[in-house]
Amino acid sequence: MAVPVPMLALSPTMTEGTIAAWKFKEGDEIKRGVVLCEVETDKAVMDYEAGAQGTLLKIVAPAGSSVKVGDLIAVIGTKGEDITSILAQASAGPQTPSPSSGPSQPAKSEETTKPVPIPKETPPISQKEPVPAIIQEERPASAPVFQSGIAPSSPLARKLAQQAGVDLRQIQGSGPGGRIVKRDISRYLDSLTAVQGTAVQKSGVQGPVTPAAASLNAPMDRSIPVSRLRQTIARRLGESMQEAPHFYLRMAIDMEHLINLRSSYNQARKDGFTISFNAMFMKLTAMAIVKHPQINSTWLGDRIQLHSRIDVALAVALEEGLVAPVVRDCAHKGIEEIERELRDLIARAKDGNLKPEDYEGATFTISNLGAWGVEEFTAIINPPGSAILALGAIKKEPVVRTDSQGQDSIVIRPMLRATLSSDHRTIDGAVAAAFMKDLAAIWEDPAKALF
Repeated sequence: MAVPVPMLALSPTMTEGTIAAWKFKEGDEIKRGVVLCEVETDKAVMDYEAGAQGTLLKIVAPAGSSVKVGDLIAVIGTKGEDITSILAQASAGPQTPSPSSGPSQPAKSEETTKPVPIPKETPPISQKEPVPAIIQEERPASAPVFQSGIAPSSPLARKLAQQAGVDLRQIQGSGPGGRIVKRDISRYLDSLTAVQGTAVQKSGVQGPVTPAAASLNAPMDRSIPVSRLRQTIARRLGESMQEAPHFYLRMAIDMEHLINLRSSYNQARKDGFTISFNAMFMKLTAMAIVKHPQINSTWLGDRIQLHSRIDVALAVALEEGLVAPVVRDCAHKGIEEIERELRDLIARAKDGNLKPEDYEGATFTISNLGAWGVEEFTAIINPPGSAILALGAIKKEPVVRTDSQGQDSIVIRPMLRATLSSDHRTIDGAVAAAFMKDLAAIWEDPAKALF
């Protein structure tokens, strides 16, 4: 009996997914549990496992198409079985892709076709000079047009295309199953360069380049497609800023003892393993939160939930946007253990291989822009947490210190400015201030975390 294959919610926040690539073609035999296709969700590219076995009778949603959760993407059954009723039922839905569309022949439409971002023609240089050739006549060979969403492509190809401002739907893939890979991006960019050079030669311009000829190579505006990750970031942070009344507390923290502690540990290791400041920040922040459980809370409308476990997320910048992988139960883990987990999470985040449980449900978030030289900033709270800590760069600066005799002196200290963004629905100003005071005390003297 034929079984319809719907788009499943591969993460709790997923409402729509894009078919990145199919692992099988129509007519192939499918076993239950095999990876049927890759789906790009709002956070990562994930494997879709087959829930039935039999013959892949029909691919309804070709690679590159965007499908809502619950809509039909394929049909599995017995070879030769009539699936007309399943396809007819699916086609009645408003958002279901056309059943006649196959993975090798996606439907073409003016709405999904975007022109190569090069002027089609330039004005005449003068009345006597010939008009430059229309560049569209020299554009690369016909490229495939995919339905809404991304073309099937490798993560590296998508990254290179985004950096170059290239629409993947204009590129012919040479990888397995027509997948776009790095060499396809390079060839396409080379072809555009050749097209521009040919157009300038055809203009017949000699000597200094006139404004009309120069316009062929002038910088142009770019239109960058919004990825699902960026859409999710925009929605979640927009909601957070609108719904949660933010207030901010800033404090300068002396990092001398923490720097010395890290250096001593790293130098003592003989196997080359080192710990980062981020792992230390996550552990010591968790120890400060233990003293102030209100910081580790979530606003639920009619009640405030105080979390028993301190799950700390670290904001990581990717090409597509920001993702915050979570290290669970930081208060009961050592810094070395946190460092190992953090390395694995960051590596998988950059490869797009995070699972929903790796980045959801953080009770507190840290965002560190110190590596970019940013001295201080404010951050937007990452739901469902009620607070986020923004960390700037460590900078040496003069600081006034008072000795035991009451005498002031100016000393040079490595200082870090930390800014706490809090949700005033769950955290009062006095609670946030007390937390920041203890946080600074623990960071300036980590031994205080033991008491």
